[in-house]
Amino acid sequence: MKAMIFAAGLGTRLKPITDTLPKALVPINGRPLLDHVITRLTDAGIDGAVVNVHHFADKIREYINTHTYNIPVEISNETDLLRETGGGIRHARKYLEGHDFLVHNVDIISNLDIKAFIASIRPDALSTVIVSDRKTSRYLLFNDDMRLVGWTNISTGEIKSPHKGLDPSKCRMLAFSGIHLMSRHIFNAFDNENVPERFPIIDFYVSVCDRYPIYGYCPAGLKMIDVGKIETLGEAERLCKELGSR
Repeated sequence: MKAMIFAAGLGTRLKPITDTLPKALVPINGRPLLDHVITRLTDAGIDGAVVNVHHFADKIREYINTHTYNIPVEISNETDLLRETGGGIRHARKYLEGHDFLVHNVDIISNLDIKAFIASIRPDALSTVIVSDRKTSRYLLFNDDMRLVGWTNISTGEIKSPHKGLDPSKCRMLAFSGIHLMSRHIFNAFDNENVPERFPIIDFYVSVCDRYPIYGYCPAGLKMIDVGKIETLGEAERLCKELGSR
């Protein structure tokens, strides 16, 4: 199985570090975030990865070219346009087509058992998203079978769903983690839905969840750090030490 690592973001919440460094190369315990993620994926049996790049793309490319991994790591170049998450996957089609693949944000550090996650995937799933029961303002909504049915922002009361009259209070409300596993059929779905070049993948999931099976997976005991802000760097370092990362 292959993986795609989202590393194209501007990392604005990590300024001033990202004024001179891409978020993917921000060090955690002396190693870049990208290195932590690739190592975790390799240890889980992933046999190839593609990394999308935009902000300080040359620095990420140079890092990958000067480091040796046990799997091939390819670059999906988005320096011409930052395509968001859905568009980034679509743009990397030539590297991923024909494979089921794991998608992982470069700024997520977690104790997720990736092998167990892969083994849990339902045969009919177009995609399966890792979710957790944590407090946030924006939630994915699932039915009792953990199939996605919509999205809500509890701060504004906004609801998005192809199911008319959906009541969030009758759904399982769970937070997205930035990790998901896509079926190789995702590109056919992109074609069928005539997606634009630039779009968020969560918006796509929510818009088509009545026609394509998209499931949530909520692992027990999940610990996860979104290394998106300066104040989370210390938390990420502590979690990496706890996980035994080098």
